[in-house]
Amino acid sequence: MSITVLKPGLQSTIQDLGRYNYSHFGISASGAADPLSLQIGNMLIGNKKYASAIEMTIIGGEFQFNVECYIAISGSEFDAALDNNVITNHKAIKVSKGQTLSVGQTKTGARVYLCVQGGINVDSYLSSKSTHILSGIGGHFGRPIIKGDVLTFGKNENSGIPKLINNILDMNTSILRINNGLQSNHFNNNTWNDFTSNSFLVSNLSNRMGIRLDGNKINSTIDNEIITEGVPLGAIQVPKSGDPIISFVEHQTTGGYPKIANVIMADLYKVGQLKPGDKIKFDLVTIEEAEELRFEQLAFINNLEKND
Repeated sequence: MSITVLKPGLQSTIQDLGRYNYSHFGISASGAADPLSLQIGNMLIGNKKYASAIEMTIIGGEFQFNVECYIAISGSEFDAALDNNVITNHKAIKVSKGQTLSVGQTKTGARVYLCVQGGINVDSYLSSKSTHILSGIGGHFGRPIIKGDVLTFGKNENSGIPKLINNILDMNTSILRINNGLQSNHFNNNTWNDFTSNSFLVSNLSNRMGIRLDGNKINSTIDNEIITEGVPLGAIQVPKSGDPIISFVEHQTTGGYPKIANVIMADLYKVGQLKPGDKIKFDLVTIEEAEELRFEQLAFINNLEKND
């Protein structure tokens, strides 16, 4: 059972939920930039929520199916058609042998997932099938897919009818909620007011390693460099330039820039949908609020899984 890549798109890779517990070796988790959309897409067609899929960024690809199967497209809204018949997100779609799926440009956010019944078959590396582009590991030969690649997929373990999910994620990325960072006290009240009241634009230099922001300069009142320490996913670092960087799924595991804040876990999927030119603002919340939002998100996914 396989798919032939006719057009790869801008940057299409194989991703699952990532490889954790290897940061002490200098390897960040990688994985889906929008893990919630990946999980929803998988559950729509009866896959395990962590099954590997094709993540497409900004511009999608074109794929020919060499066997009958079910697929789902999940994430931001992209132009998509099956043999020139328009299809929509968040639905299980039956594909016949020989049909071609075309995914065009985004209409909203940055990323969309093509989930295939049984999940994409690639070898696991450090307990994950995710592509880590900067390291050249995982996925399909450690790289984005290219024209002519043949991707196999497994047999679906769930023999039930693919499900319908009516509750769609909030894809509004204009506001990201944050907690204080490890060096939040390096920034005075005026700087914090600027940071939380002004908007930032997502830079063209953004990638899976970090989301670079343009806007008012943010400067530390103590020092713009610190002794190198661990950098968590979602940390907002402030380099000497004063332009904040949100560490993302392929982030460096250590760094020497002060961290003014950290995007809360419940909003990390929104970071994965940011594209160049998007305007965002930050909203400071308490640790307790962040934990409550995270638990609500976990409950949402768990309820979907129970209804399989």
